Amino acid sequence: MTEIAFTKMHGLGNDFVVIDTRDTPRDLSTAQAQAIADRHTGVGCDQLILIEPSPSTGPLQDADVFMRIFNADGSQVDACGNATRCVADLVMTEKARTSANIATGAGLLTAEEFPNGMVAVDMGRPRFDWQDIPLSSEQDTLHLDIENWTLEDPTAVSMGNPHCVFFVEDANAVPLDDVGPILENHEFFPERANIGIAQIKNPGALRLRVWERGAGITQACGTGACAAAVSAHRRNLTGRTVLVELDGGTLTIDWRADDHVIMIGPTAISFTGSFNAELIEG
Repeated sequence: MTEIAFTKMHGLGNDFVVIDTRDTPRDLSTAQAQAIADRHTGVGCDQLILIEPSPSTGPLQDADVFMRIFNADGSQVDACGNATRCVADLVMTEKARTSANIATGAGLLTAEEFPNGMVAVDMGRPRFDWQDIPLSSEQDTLHLDIENWTLEDPTAVSMGNPHCVFFVEDANAVPLDDVGPILENHEFFPERANIGIAQIKNPGALRLRVWERGAGITQACGTGACAAAVSAHRRNLTGRTVLVELDGGTLTIDWRADDHVIMIGPTAISFTGSFNAELIEG
């Protein structure tokens, strides 16, 4: 019986199955990723993460590892902020260092260990051009012409993946289970979108709920927190440093003067284990 080892981790409840494939390469299909992510018959997670060797050439060759990301529905995505912090934590522990470079589909992300078990990741520069998000046609990304339920006038931003952020009076009052899948698949988003529902609490804090494309409502979303904080500042609703309160806890987002977005938050290992390879062999 072949067993596949994994580490179950989470960042504020946004949970991951992390499999190190550096010694045993694995090219998983959509169905295989779905099988692992299934909470009833698999291990269960919001995202499945494969740790792979860093590229031998090109702009990502200086990375410690490459991180491949599957959503729970089996779709591959380029960025996941909480997963980046978790993988960086594993790499820093493995290499006995206080920093790590993680290669992703969205580029090279640098992480460092902070006090009290926190990990900071430089998520790079946000992108606001409609083609970079991407949108299906030219739009003002600070004011999208989208309405659903009582939601209207959202922003759009890419943090390596597409985000749409609505600002509301009461984030908890929004029926995100109902509107999330509709908005995720809105015609404006050819690659679908993560949907953020943000409530400004004061100039330094906001409440956020997120419907993640391919995963649904999650306890926390790192890139979503970055997108909400950046969008709030663009709307002159907050400063550049914001505490983002998610269902699973709080992230600190700092949109620095050099345009880089820094995300700071905790990581945790829930458990380690293995599953029978028959789970992904049909």
